Amino acid sequence: MSYQPNDDSETDKLSGHMYDGIQEYDNPTPGWWNWLFVASIAFAPFYLLVFHSPYQENTLAAQYDRAYADNLRLQFGEIGTLEPDADTIIQYMDDPKWIAVGQITFKTHCVTCHGKEGEGISGPNLTDNSYLHVKQIEDIAKVVQEGAKAGAMPAWGNRLHPNEVVLVASYVASLRGTNTAGGKAPEGNEIPPWPKQ
Repeated sequence: MSYQPNDDSETDKLSGHMYDGIQEYDNPTPGWWNWLFVASIAFAPFYLLVFHSPYQENTLAAQYDRAYADNLRLQFGEIGTLEPDADTIIQYMDDPKWIAVGQITFKTHCVTCHGKEGEGISGPNLTDNSYLHVKQIEDIAKVVQEGAKAGAMPAWGNRLHPNEVVLVASYVASLRGTNTAGGKAPEGNEIPPWPKQ
């Protein structure tokens, strides 16, 4: 037995669709609901740009990493001003506390060209054994400081603390030989292994 409307006003509200003997009312979604749906779609690209940007992550973990590195920079007084020589770079390659500063500096400034893991995007792959402008380990700090390729690799010496230059050089040196999957093909020449500490 199906439901029969009592008057014409109820008939106007019916959808004309019947399922299992039940007449359906034509109840459209409220306008505010539709606008909320449209607004969420319009908001999505901005959310993606801000929180999932390939250039700088704004997740809580990334913010923590940056705050941690900022705190470590305050402790630079403990190590003084580092010299960008081979011994210093090698020494800090194996120091987890200070290599974290180099890693965060890399993730903040270098991922645009070199990728998150150093695999290379427009810049060279830093995880293989071939280098364009590096023949010795101390050349990494020189390239970071002075730039290379007529400005394609910008000079960071005037924007980074000298210790950050050394520590990011240590981090980049530590990437050698990791051969990240999906990395760019080797560029330049293969060079001898880094000297031992």
